[in-house]
Amino acid sequence: MHTGKLVFSQLMDHLPIDRFHRCVKRYNGNHKIKSFTCLDQYLCMTFAQLTHREGLRGIEACLRAQQKKLYHMGIRGGISRNTLANANKVRDWRIYADFAHILINIARPLYAEEDLGIDLENTVYALDSTTISLCMSVFPWALFRSTKSAVKLHTLMDLRGNIPVFAYISEGKLHDVNVLDLLASEPGAFYVMDKGYLDFERLFILNQTDAYFVIRPKKNTKYQRRYSRPVDKATGLRCDQIIILTGVNTRVDYPQALRRVKYYDKETKRTFTFLTNNFIIPALTVAKLYRYRWQIELFFKWIKQHLRIKSFFGTSENAVKTQIWIAVSVYVLVAIIKKRLKIELDLYTILQILSVTLFEKTELNQLLRKPDCKIENIINNKQLNLFN
Repeated sequence: MHTGKLVFSQLMDHLPIDRFHRCVKRYNGNHKIKSFTCLDQYLCMTFAQLTHREGLRGIEACLRAQQKKLYHMGIRGGISRNTLANANKVRDWRIYADFAHILINIARPLYAEEDLGIDLENTVYALDSTTISLCMSVFPWALFRSTKSAVKLHTLMDLRGNIPVFAYISEGKLHDVNVLDLLASEPGAFYVMDKGYLDFERLFILNQTDAYFVIRPKKNTKYQRRYSRPVDKATGLRCDQIIILTGVNTRVDYPQALRRVKYYDKETKRTFTFLTNNFIIPALTVAKLYRYRWQIELFFKWIKQHLRIKSFFGTSENAVKTQIWIAVSVYVLVAIIKKRLKIELDLYTILQILSVTLFEKTELNQLLRKPDCKIENIINNKQLNLFN
């Protein structure tokens, strides 16, 4: 049996700890702290995410039960639920947001060559949000409705590798379209969005930066057809048109031509209409791009089911944002390890295995290999043969 590092320590070896300390220094995270540093806090919260702890008391009980192993996990401070609760309340959440973005910048090149399934070299992003419901009496700062609190996690995802490249946490009442003002658009990239982001003034700004978008229009969107291109209806396409907007405000907000593609999906027996400012790619590619937008819906579903972002260890705004950003960093860390170690298992399976093996001393490559992988028997020539 391997007698080296704990599985948890092997995972943390993939973190750029020196850059984490820079994030801490940037926001004076360890100012006047004698024990239980920001790194201790991050490691404890990462442990909670990986093992699906229900609350601070559970984190405290589990880590204290393994007291002798805490040093080898990198945790130097004493474990106390009060100490951890206070750290989540007062340590600046931007430390963990910045560190999550550092991990994202590490992960993206690893997945740059991932096959999207379409002949397109451009970067493709999906933009969407998910609402995390909260109790109004416990989280009064997270305004949403008159009887309900919530926060929104707005995410821009690179569909090559499903890596979130931008995330913004807001009050539940913030409309999705406002997030377009926060994005630094990338020339030549595609932004795939649902109709909740339909704001032609903002889309025209995106168009002016030489970025492309694919979005669904609303039923009351008024337009005039300039001309139509031929389509093969056997593929599901119904039309490929060049249009101009004719609404009172929309023709001012977006004065240039747009492309309108209509597609019938045989699987769902639904007809979809798309608008885009790209006039070059095939019409069927436009429809496929929007289909891949579903990956961000799966991402939200995945992190809600397998990471701790639906119930929180603290009630303050800082504690909630800290927990969400650490959850995002854990997701990206697992994605980095999957690619670096060339693991064939999916992220769900990897997390399930890690959740019950963090205190073991098995090599990650051996622990996360596929069950059907065979290990070659190595014959030790020094071993005596009893029957010789």
